[in-house]
Order: sequence, then structure tokens, then C-alpha cells
Amino acid sequence: MTTATRERKKHRRGNGEGSVFERSDGRWAACVTIGYSETGKQLRRTVYAPTKRQVLVKLSELSHENVTGTLTEPSTATVAEYLRDWLKNTAKPLIRASTYSNYRNSVENHIVPVIGGVRLKKLSPAHIQGLYASLLTRGLQARTIRNSHIILRKALAQAVRWRFINRDPSQEVKSPAVPHREMQVLDAQQARAFLAEAKGDRLYALYLLAITTGMREGELSGLQWSDIDFEGKRLSVVRTATHIAGTLTIDAPKTKRSRRTIDVSGTVVEALHEHRKAMLREGLAGCLWVFPSGSGQPLRRTNLHRHSFKPILKAAELPNIRFHDLRHTAASLMLTQGINPKVVAERLGHASIAITLDVYSHVLPSMQQDAASRLDSLLSGPISSQIAVKQA
Repeated sequence: MTTATRERKKHRRGNGEGSVFERSDGRWAACVTIGYSETGKQLRRTVYAPTKRQVLVKLSELSHENVTGTLTEPSTATVAEYLRDWLKNTAKPLIRASTYSNYRNSVENHIVPVIGGVRLKKLSPAHIQGLYASLLTRGLQARTIRNSHIILRKALAQAVRWRFINRDPSQEVKSPAVPHREMQVLDAQQARAFLAEAKGDRLYALYLLAITTGMREGELSGLQWSDIDFEGKRLSVVRTATHIAGTLTIDAPKTKRSRRTIDVSGTVVEALHEHRKAMLREGLAGCLWVFPSGSGQPLRRTNLHRHSFKPILKAAELPNIRFHDLRHTAASLMLTQGINPKVVAERLGHASIAITLDVYSHVLPSMQQDAASRLDSLLSGPISSQIAVKQA
């Protein structure tokens, strides 16, 4: 047998092996056709291994992925490059400006500095677990790290759908447990004390709305006079206003259910009338916003908290709660007054009643006691009087 014949046998493929051959450097290579280009040219993928047995295993896996549609595209992108592209071209068009700002902050300040240089295709569960450990070491709260985890999972899930990677490594990693944060709410007496102290503040009507409707801070800032039906005693929530990096941003409400109509009391309508007169006296007659700053723009969150909300709490000797806790206060007061949870959910703009009952489960025990007392009262009354009523 000639040398040439021996070489041909050396490179000859076995049955079902595909294109397999030994390279001049001693490694083995295998090729498989994965499709054709628009011009009809074959598109091939090559894998390498130290031995023929190992390269045949890789070839089998490659062929299986090609047949099942799980074969990923080759990519040299790093995690940082992919995340920035995902933020700009996928996430940004679909989320609110404030949410996008939070996503970008998490990507640039938390994720990229630690694992941004890793090749996307090489990203492993160990890399991600190391990321969370690093963030904990830096003193970040578990809730902040969990937010980074959620963003990373969304981005990597998209990478799988785009076939940049064949599996999401974040699925195999758990973020740090977030400790339960007790909700701070004002009881009825504290709420009255807060409103009494706020009476002399130019934003009294805003606080009255917050406690009686449960509107979010951004929804209150985004309220315009055209959204209020004074005669019908109702208002419409159709936008939110926030300042992001010093720039005013107007967004749609947080969810579809957040776009809602809320009935208000005569007391609230009267307060809004008085507030409008005060805005006219300030020279803001042509202002669209119900609660503007002196310049006619929606209030900045920091100014509202620093110059109005926190001083009122302090003067009334109340707990140092967050502004968002006024929303929780409104919900708790409504539920404890026996208002149907479905109505409470609609006023708050929750997607479902289940969310309302889950968030405000701390109110349920007292509601159950009230229900038990009412049933006891109903069933323990005189039988004769009930029969008389029925016969009548």
C-alpha cells in the first residue's frame, strides 16, 4: 500500500461520522453543514478536539443542535457589549423612561464593572454567583442585587431566543434573599394629624388626594387640570411625571390598570377649588399642572420631600415614613373601613384584586375579626323578630 493510499484511509470518514479529519498539529476536526446562504453557498461549522472520539461527540452534539434549531450563532461579544445593545435596541422601546434609567444604572454600575469583560458565550453560573458576592461585599442591599438579577435574566433570556447562547446561566443562580420590609402606614388618628398639619401648606390638596385615593407620587405630579371633572367629582389618571437626571419625563401610567378614573369626595373637590385659587394668586393661571413648582413645572421629588413632606411629618410628630407610604395608608384605611377589596384595587390601579390582598395582608386579621363579630351579631338576634319580618 502506497503512502498516498494510507493517507486517504487515514482521512476517510466512517459511516455517519460526517466530515472528520486529523489536522497536521495532531488535533482532530469535524465539519457539518448548517444551512445555505442566500446565494446558495454552504454554511459550515467546525469543531475541534484532541482525539477522534471527542471530536465525534462534539460533531454529534452540533448535528443535534442544528436539527432541533438550538444551534447558536458564533459571537465574540462581551457581556458589556451585549447588555448595552440589549438596553438600547430591545428594552428601551418597551419600557418606561424611569424603568430604563433604573436598568441602565444597574447595568453600568453593578453588572458591567464585575463581569462586563466576559465573553457572552463563556458566561457561566460561577461568573454570575461571583457578581452577587462582589456586590454584597460592596455593601449593596439584597433588594438592589435582586433587581440586577432580574435585569440580567431578562437580557439573557433574550440572548437564548436570539440563539446567541444555548442556555441561560442565570437560571442556575439564586440572588440573595430579600428580607421582608415592614410597611409603615399611618392609622386614622395619625392621618388626621398629618392633614391638620398640612392645612397651611400650599400642597394640602396633594396630600389629601394621596391619602384618600392612594395615587402614586408620579401620578400626582402628572395630574393636569383637564384631568379633573369638578361637577362629576372624579379625576382621570392618564400620565406620570418624574425627573430623571434633572430632565422632566412624562410617561404613561405604570400598567394598563393604572390608567383609571377615580371618584373623589366633596371635601377633595373643595380643596382642589381652593388650591386652584391659590395657584392663580401665585401667577400660574395658564399652568397645565395641578401641583406645579413656582416656575410652572411639575414638582421635583427632592424638593417636595425636603421642603414640604418631611417638615410636615416632623411638625406633626409622626413617624418618618416615605411619601409612598401615604399610598399604603390610603389602602389600609379603606380596607379597615370595610370597603370592598375590588374597589380598593380599582382605586389603586392594581392589576388584580389578588395583588391588593397580598400587599395588604396585614389588614386581613382585623377584617376577619370584624366579619366574625358581624356574623355573630346577625345570628344571635331574636328568632321571633326574624320570623315576623319574613312572614310580613
